[in-house]
Amino acid sequence: MRRLQRQRRLVDYRGRQEAVDPVCHLQRNRKGAVSLPLSREPFIPDLIYVRDADYRLRPLRREDDPRRWLELVRSDEPIATAIAEITPGRGPEAVSSSTAPWLMERMISALDLRPGMKVLEIGTGTGFNAACLAALGASVVSVEIDPVIASQARRALRGAGYDQVEVITGDGERGAPARAPFDRVIVTAGTSRIPYRWVEQTRDGGRLVVPYSGEEHEGALLVLTVAGGIARGKAEGQAYFMPMRGQRLSYASGKTRDDLKVEVGPDGQRFS
Repeated sequence: MRRLQRQRRLVDYRGRQEAVDPVCHLQRNRKGAVSLPLSREPFIPDLIYVRDADYRLRPLRREDDPRRWLELVRSDEPIATAIAEITPGRGPEAVSSSTAPWLMERMISALDLRPGMKVLEIGTGTGFNAACLAALGASVVSVEIDPVIASQARRALRGAGYDQVEVITGDGERGAPARAPFDRVIVTAGTSRIPYRWVEQTRDGGRLVVPYSGEEHEGALLVLTVAGGIARGKAEGQAYFMPMRGQRLSYASGKTRDDLKVEVGPDGQRFS
């Protein structure tokens, strides 16, 4: 009963007009996007990172400035939650974050989710996105490559009452073959190479939502449908994410194509 009440209590932190989808009973805003059913505050760690005037990441502890911390958490902006020095001499870079809520809404809407669907999430991060998917009625398996981040996400999910979400520590490019097949796959990291394993683990008629950045398009949100072992689809707007570990992204070309189409099969990916 408590979980059902939580699913019905939708957070409208920007005062938007809402409407209920008559087919799947998901709450949608006036632009047609699915509204996030939860607040992200329980999922954000007390230590986050913000940019200073020189665009360097600086720590912000909740106890030091609770008002600013809360303001950022309730904003519509992404929040860096973990950093590391990836490139020598460049200083710390964000390696995990909480996605901007407006982009989460777009991506969840693109999933065309229905209650009871089995969803594979690549990149658990804070666990907030997985919790939202579960609150919307999905059965969620999430893969996180960093064991510390995965452990933190499990604690946050358990604390919020969403311990039914399964968080697997592993390489997201491999998916979760032991839990396949999935109705939907959502990726919360940028990719320049779409692994065919994600396609293999998706049911016929299933859908993948993948942020892509490569030579053909900078920062595309790809929406693909699987049929006969091939995923086909197109770019539906833009989405910029930090890269999956082990992949390099191209953000230098500035190239975008509204008509970009993609096909992913056993022999790789093709664009047209």
